[in-house]
Amino acid sequence: MPSHPIDYLLLGNNFGTAEMRDIWSETKRLEKQIEVEVALAVTEGEMQIIPAAAAHTIAECADASKLDLAVLARDGLRLKHSLMPTLNALQQQCGEAGEYIHYGVTTQDIVDTGTVLQLKQALAIIDRDCRAVAAALKQLAESHQYTLMAGRTHGMQAQPTTFGFKVAVWLDEFIRHLTRIAEIRPRLLTGNLSGAICTYAAMGPEGPEVERRTLERLGLHCPNIGWQAARDRFSEFASVAVLISGTLGKIGNELYNLMRTEINEVEEPFSAGKVGSSTMPHKRNPAALEGLASLTAPVLKSASLMYESMHVEHERDAMSWRAEWLALPEICIYLSAQLQNAQGILSGLKVNQARMLANLQLQDGLLMSEKVMFELGKKLGKQSAHHRVYQCAMEAFESQRAFKSVLLEDSVISDSVTPEQLDSWLDPAQYIGSAAQKVAQTLRFADASGFLSPL
Repeated sequence: MPSHPIDYLLLGNNFGTAEMRDIWSETKRLEKQIEVEVALAVTEGEMQIIPAAAAHTIAECADASKLDLAVLARDGLRLKHSLMPTLNALQQQCGEAGEYIHYGVTTQDIVDTGTVLQLKQALAIIDRDCRAVAAALKQLAESHQYTLMAGRTHGMQAQPTTFGFKVAVWLDEFIRHLTRIAEIRPRLLTGNLSGAICTYAAMGPEGPEVERRTLERLGLHCPNIGWQAARDRFSEFASVAVLISGTLGKIGNELYNLMRTEINEVEEPFSAGKVGSSTMPHKRNPAALEGLASLTAPVLKSASLMYESMHVEHERDAMSWRAEWLALPEICIYLSAQLQNAQGILSGLKVNQARMLANLQLQDGLLMSEKVMFELGKKLGKQSAHHRVYQCAMEAFESQRAFKSVLLEDSVISDSVTPEQLDSWLDPAQYIGSAAQKVAQTLRFADASGFLSPL
């Protein structure tokens, strides 16, 4: 029976996708390890390090699908070793040729290189889904390039902006994430087949060439030197995953807040029959947004475990190594759920433009205090204007009166500006600066990156 929510039938899709869970399943882990063993044997056969006939037999007979996981688990309890039960089972499958399985390498060679093969598949999915999220963000930013809304700092209304500008910031982050994925790919997708302490001693002088040819056969890069004691490759992947997850969590939390009843500027996609509460029939809860935001913390915590695995004693140990077995699958699986969830949210997000405009007027002009200050500053000096506008703003806030009315009661201000000028200064549409232009620039940059081209 499953004992982790990732694998629960009822909850599993909240924490990961079936596609990513399959990559990190026990069966796939075993398949990748055996794929490495077979590639090694074939290479060694070609180089006459082991008999060519034995290599052929190993390639023909080594079959992960025919291994009994329950039997391997039972043998593992007895042998107290993670790979020996598999090697023994493969030897039985291959008969006399089985003597040449795992020739010249060590367990960590096989496990690490098999893990990299899993990461190769996982990274392809992450890259694909990041592109899809970026494409959805681009469309949303373009559609709302001029959609006015209140910008907020410290949780409070600050100045006018556009919803497209907010989304374009997220888009720009995702283009950087896609760049990071491309940059780490060759470093991450590097195997290791160098023996007990990475010196190739058991394979002799041809060891480095065996490694190079085997990894080429597996579609992986060859390291400059063995990395059993250098775990920065996996930690770098975890770092990029955390950055992607962090952006997704921020997007989820931001939209969650904008969906609040009192703000009501956006709403996550709603489908017929979706239930918000078991007891309050009226509720349309931000369930998808909560799910999106909730998974950033688990990714971050798993990544911290990855960083701890960089502490390796001597040439290698199993204490730090095993932490990766826990953290890597969880990082990938949680992130897959976030990316899939984000695609659905962004592609179906309802943007309430009317409410955005209404919220811009919520403080009856106070949102435009900076504009008023700078315009008055041209006549009074910036600091003097700030003092007067501040006093008026505080009075308007405390008395809950229109900002314009309070401003005109100040004789110095009323002598410096006409009511018509003040009306134009208090128009949010006239004070979004270069927001629309920066959205356009970000859209052009996204297009030029090449990441949004058809895959």
